[in-house]
Amino acid sequence: MSRTTLSDLGDARMSDDEEQHTDAACGLRQVLPWIALVIATGAGALLSVGAFLGLYVRPTSDDWCALWKTRDMGVLGITSDFYLTQNGRVTNAFLTGLLYSDGMRGPKLLPAFLVVALGSGLFLLARAALRSLHHATGTRAEPAALAEPRPRLPVVPLVAAAGLLSALLFFAGTRSYQVLLWAPATISHTLPSVIGLWTVLGAVRAARSGVRWARIAAVGAVLLTGAALGMLSEPFTLVAGLLAATVGILCLPWFGWAANRYVSTWCAAACLGLLLGLVLLYTSPGARWRRAQHPQEPLSAAQLGETFQDWWRLWQTVGGQWAYLGALAVGALLGLALAAAPRQDGSAVPRDASGLPPRRLFLVAVLLPLPLIALASLAVVFGLRSGYGDVGWTYGRTWTSFLLPMLLVLCAYGAWGGHVWGRRLLKPARPAGRAAALVAIGAVAVGSAAALVQPVYALTTDTVVRAAAWDRQNARIRAEVAAGARDVAYQPLLIGGLSEPLFASSYRRDWAAQCTATYYGVDRIHRP
Repeated sequence: MSRTTLSDLGDARMSDDEEQHTDAACGLRQVLPWIALVIATGAGALLSVGAFLGLYVRPTSDDWCALWKTRDMGVLGITSDFYLTQNGRVTNAFLTGLLYSDGMRGPKLLPAFLVVALGSGLFLLARAALRSLHHATGTRAEPAALAEPRPRLPVVPLVAAAGLLSALLFFAGTRSYQVLLWAPATISHTLPSVIGLWTVLGAVRAARSGVRWARIAAVGAVLLTGAALGMLSEPFTLVAGLLAATVGILCLPWFGWAANRYVSTWCAAACLGLLLGLVLLYTSPGARWRRAQHPQEPLSAAQLGETFQDWWRLWQTVGGQWAYLGALAVGALLGLALAAAPRQDGSAVPRDASGLPPRRLFLVAVLLPLPLIALASLAVVFGLRSGYGDVGWTYGRTWTSFLLPMLLVLCAYGAWGGHVWGRRLLKPARPAGRAAALVAIGAVAVGSAAALVQPVYALTTDTVVRAAAWDRQNARIRAEVAAGARDVAYQPLLIGGLSEPLFASSYRRDWAAQCTATYYGVDRIHRP
């Protein structure tokens, strides 16, 4: 047989393999969107219920104080009150005043805003990350005519990932009501993460624009935003400061992972802003007064040991919620979709395309995030123990600051694993492997969303039942006040693990009861 004939046979065999590879990719592309659609629909339904429940939010705990102070003092008055006599959280007080300026209308609409803002922010962040990864791994030296067209982004898996991560953040924790529906907690601990997410998106947009003034504006904006966030939430400040400092150091030109100093400068501005805000908060008269009420003990080995025990119990609680594995699974689904995605010109993805960043950067990106999140959570636990004692770590509403980065990292790990695995599964001889992978990943992701149904159902029942009972009691109290009563009966209506009036040891120490009485314009409230 001639060499020409052997060469023709080899070419024909390679063409056969490429055709089977393309068929396998087409099969994945046909199935993956339907699995992702099921996940996106389930997560979207849960988030829609959570947003709708905002209409059934009624005052409890800190709401009572925020309502009457905003009504009687105005936005600037409550801001001054927080700075001088409460805790020094100026941004927190200003946002509280804005939110409660029309009574409970703002707190009722806030959950829907958080659902939309977080979900859309996660979607845009994932899209920007995938596009940036393609540019980072591509061959920049190639002329435009020879440059390989980038793959089409799988929109439905991206929506599924953003939706499921949002649902996990809101509903998989121990304090769903506080994380999504209770305005004082969402302002302090959920909203900062949303603001941080959109601030990062603004920085990415400025970087991609290539315009110098846009980058300068992004650096200035993050400095101001950081200062505001520093006076909004101490836990978020600790987590965001640690993450920004680490990224800023790694992106210094010395390491060769950044083309310029923009990322490092932006991160430095973020850290400076956060530090400035935290210093203003810590030195405020309100913060000094609060520390005087709960004097801190000198730091000791025993206190550090107890902090580590609290930190370990916290992560045992988080690890006991298997639904968080859904972030890994939906990331793997996204990675499979990327592995099978066609190029924008319609061509198949080459089988030998790795899609991975340089080896050193890749190792850092894989090995560093989880230890950083663990360290950030330890800092949060230490702060909670210093401020609230040995029960501080149980305040699940404060976990949002590091749970969102954890979910993002798990999703990224899943996407990387799904992409690498998908390349291997696209080999013609592995149809069984493709089917098993899809079943396993789909089952975990769908099961994760399904595991949230019960908590959402319980949250819905508690919130709606309490709203009906509160409305009846509110109508009765207002009728009595209109008739001239100065001491009215109030039945505590507990929800979400929050304090209600008339649960303190004495009325003089019952700030919730006093705020409720002031809200209704009476001298005192008592149990029926």
